[in-house]
Amino acid sequence: MSKEKVWPSPDELRRDMEEFFSRKYGDRVRLGILTTQPDQARTADEGDEVREAPLDLKFDYLPRDIKNYLDRYVIRQDDAKKVLATAICDHYNHIKRCSARGPCREYSKQNIIMLGPTGVGKTYLVRTIAELIGVPFVKADATKFSETGYVGGDVEDLVRELVHKADGNVKLAEYGIIYLDEIDKIATPNNILGRDVSGSGVQRGLLKLMEETEVSLRTPFDLASQLQAAMEFQSKGKVTRQVINTRHILFIVSGAFNGLVDIVRRRLGARSIGFMAGAGAIPKDEDYLALAKSPDFIEFGFESEFVGRLPVIVTCRELGIEELFQILKHSEGSIIRQYVQAFEAYGIELALTDEGLHQIAEKAYEERTGARALVGVCERTFREFKYSLPHSGVRRLEVTARLVDSPVEVLSEIQEVAKVDQLASLAVEFEEITRQWSLRHGIEIHLQPEAASLLCRKALESGKSAIDVFEETFRNYEHGLNLIRKSRGISRFEITPDVVLNPSETLDHWIRDYYISRPAAD
Repeated sequence: MSKEKVWPSPDELRRDMEEFFSRKYGDRVRLGILTTQPDQARTADEGDEVREAPLDLKFDYLPRDIKNYLDRYVIRQDDAKKVLATAICDHYNHIKRCSARGPCREYSKQNIIMLGPTGVGKTYLVRTIAELIGVPFVKADATKFSETGYVGGDVEDLVRELVHKADGNVKLAEYGIIYLDEIDKIATPNNILGRDVSGSGVQRGLLKLMEETEVSLRTPFDLASQLQAAMEFQSKGKVTRQVINTRHILFIVSGAFNGLVDIVRRRLGARSIGFMAGAGAIPKDEDYLALAKSPDFIEFGFESEFVGRLPVIVTCRELGIEELFQILKHSEGSIIRQYVQAFEAYGIELALTDEGLHQIAEKAYEERTGARALVGVCERTFREFKYSLPHSGVRRLEVTARLVDSPVEVLSEIQEVAKVDQLASLAVEFEEITRQWSLRHGIEIHLQPEAASLLCRKALESGKSAIDVFEETFRNYEHGLNLIRKSRGISRFEITPDVVLNPSETLDHWIRDYYISRPAAD
């Protein structure tokens, strides 16, 4: 008679799996079980209808409120900020109506496509909006995804990442924003032959997400998710699907779209002469991008259905020297604030001047990577100052144009001036330490100027405090000089440069001369 097979409990199964992976891979592998809060997870059995969850988000902004908030962090790009602010308000006001009245189908979601060169603030704009309204934000590069999910990643991973960013709050994740950069890299021109797993396939994968679909929080390639499902089946006899609905997730895609200008210019033909400008003015590439339409994107390599899911077009313009300067000086998110705080941590005031900031902006503009170049220029400018000045005693650093142009030369000059000031300060400090030592031990020692100078330089070069250098130099002098005082009655000693250079040898010599070789008279 065969024995009935006894299945392990979920905890036993988890422990067995952990032990197996530990034996095979050591501590490099850990099992993580995906969890969602029971009252927040959207669940459905096969055939069940999923009802829309109530709104768990307060949104009471007007377009101008969002624009004014963006003005604090993003310089210029006024047209882009207005379009974004309006689209965001339309989207979340629609969610409020649907939550109050029940499911509504008459609305076309305001997914957005953003055009513009690198470093003009496309990502920063969207991230700042997400922070303002309190929704999770996920950013990824479109080039990392593939149609199959085996090469790179699966586009549905973006939706699951929203749940992670929302700390497991599925309802909040369903109001989140997904931002896909470098979307122009997955365009598939008509002259491409064969199956393109990283272009048109990804576009098709994004289509259903941008419209409405339910994405399972468990993936067939996630061992932890499958283990959790197995344990749930064992305990309940069925597996509940945990899903997130993309109906109200806002999708924003962006890219530089190199080559799109030629398509727009070709479509406009002779009408492009002098458009958007006065007589004799030559239109810029960004002027053409501002006139891009759906047919241009289709010719660029996007499928018509994909373009149709992106009704809002936002154009960001290239940043000039003046814009970069304004970012440094006025933006609440300016990178220069990071350096001000870094120097403050060392007790150093970073005094900014307009001429210094303008020079940083000019150097950044030369790199043609927009605001991103400001980080590199600032790092190259201040790197050596951050390393050297905390030890120098300098408490104020003025950022001038010359400092930005020649940071090494300026740093050397500052260090020389600081060294003179530090030596003078140390000389006073050693004089006081010597006086206190003499009073404490009843033995007067006198530092000759040359000896005091040597002690100051020793402290400056070693980075040690004056008291540490003094105690290290005269470690055994209290005992030795007391022997001499008791033997010969000498209570005043001259500290010469030789004493500082060879303190132990000098003390031994004094003891031999005054204590051993010359005993006291009766």
